Amino acid sequence: MGEFHGTATAHVEATPDAIFDLITDIDRLPDWNAAIESVAERPPVIDAGAEWVVVVHPAKLPRWKSRSRVEELDRSRFRFAYRTQTDDGNPSYALWTWQIAADDDGAQVTVSWDVYPKTLGRRVMAPRIRAPQLRREVPMSLAAIGTALAPPGERAGTS
Repeated sequence: MGEFHGTATAHVEATPDAIFDLITDIDRLPDWNAAIESVAERPPVIDAGAEWVVVVHPAKLPRWKSRSRVEELDRSRFRFAYRTQTDDGNPSYALWTWQIAADDDGAQVTVSWDVYPKTLGRRVMAPRIRAPQLRREVPMSLAAIGTALAPPGERAGTS
């Protein structure tokens, strides 16, 4: 067992600019990603090479700190990519790529992940535990992006 990959796509009723602004706003990550409990460190500016740290707490797993570094930030192409790994020195890592494309009434948002477990424990456990979680979590995050960008009266749970 070892590396694993995934992708998810969803339609979001918002402009590509609004979506891009949301997914690159580090402070708002917990607003739409239920697995992110909080932001522990943020860069003063988000650009190539910028790093941030979040506290990740997926369902049924302990929390950990995850450090991410921007690999690509291209607003003209609505493309955002970063590398993330635990903040404890473990060499395992994941590459995340976001691509946004305008459509008739909003945008298609596609996110892909490529996970490279490097230590024995992570090579054995990550594909069995974390891979199925990501297949559930990422589509939920995409739906939450739409909710976070909806006008206040149209957000789920509001009246």
